[in-house]
Amino acid sequence: MSDRVRRLANWNRDRLERLATEHETPLYVLDTDRVRANYERFAAAFPDAHVMYAAKAHTGQAVLSTLLDAGADIECAAWGELRRAIDAGADPNSLQYTAVNPPDRDLDRAVELAAEYPGLTVTGGARDTFDRLEARGYSGRVAIRINPGIGTGHHEKVATGKDAKFGIPETDVETVADDVRERFDLVGIHAHIGSGVLTDDVAEHARAVGKVADIARAVGDDELEFVDIGGGYGVPYREDEPPLDMETVADRIRDAVGTLDARLALEPGRYVVADAELILTEVNTVKEAPQSTVVGVDASLATLIRPAMFDSYHPIRNVTAPERDPRPVAVGGPCCTSADVFCTDRPIAEPRREDVLAIGNAGAYGYELANQFHSQPRPAEVAIAGDEARVVRQRESVEDVISVER
Repeated sequence: MSDRVRRLANWNRDRLERLATEHETPLYVLDTDRVRANYERFAAAFPDAHVMYAAKAHTGQAVLSTLLDAGADIECAAWGELRRAIDAGADPNSLQYTAVNPPDRDLDRAVELAAEYPGLTVTGGARDTFDRLEARGYSGRVAIRINPGIGTGHHEKVATGKDAKFGIPETDVETVADDVRERFDLVGIHAHIGSGVLTDDVAEHARAVGKVADIARAVGDDELEFVDIGGGYGVPYREDEPPLDMETVADRIRDAVGTLDARLALEPGRYVVADAELILTEVNTVKEAPQSTVVGVDASLATLIRPAMFDSYHPIRNVTAPERDPRPVAVGGPCCTSADVFCTDRPIAEPRREDVLAIGNAGAYGYELANQFHSQPRPAEVAIAGDEARVVRQRESVEDVISVER
């Protein structure tokens, strides 16, 4: 297995079959050794930078505790993520809170937390956010999220660097910085360019990063602790896509940033967890239709919504019988919508009823976006490390789904 990417075929199929039998399907399977290896590879490429894990990619306690043990700090985009990071063992003084349009209750809790742990950094992406912080009596550490006007990534919905929702427009940053310095302890500049950056995107990504560094210098990087360029570094979801060479990417980023008095900070998320998890699902229906063969499985868009939301490609493999001749099939779940399809016209080793299929690269925004459409209970999650396997998230029951109703 290449250390730069874990392909679906690299997973041990006998072990996956055993896990499916023991824990039933659909089932998320997380390899925490791979999580650690991915983080350590990324951190080694940026030895002088401050590397934080972007918790929104996967907030599972097994992931967070593994990364904290590996030496990572955590960047959180919501109060719930702050709470989960602390529960996993993070020092609140080390956390960075980068919320977008934070609700009042989230700001209240963040300000209360910072009163006890003044090392917490709060990032604001709107003038209103700083006004709301001041109204709550906050005067501590802040960073300004900026919008460089350039976005990159795998889909327009994640090209945050050019989306007006995210950050202070570049033309206003210096004025906002002057105002913020009078009211708070301005310690950083923050930007996130986009998500799912691969080799073909690196040049544009580096151009955007260079622009962020220029804005930081205009603001006064000699008075800042850090310039945070976010994450967005991707993994190849398609089998023919090459993985990023992080050493080369790091060189491009350093060249683009140039000389800074402030420390460079980065927030990998997808890169750390995407190829460290997959979904196991059982075939329940094989239907011959005029246009295609439809393979029904027990996973659905409630299990993994990325194909429906982003038209995302996820590799699929027949775990039970990979040696069978491949045939083009559509794979879909039990939800009553045409969006509940994982692939169409995809060659897969002939699926038969009760076969177990694996859906790869499910670690980033997989379980995070799982839902209860059709009152479907969310699946169990099993973490493997070496020869050990343990349930880190119990399978919900229908009773769990309806227990909050009154």
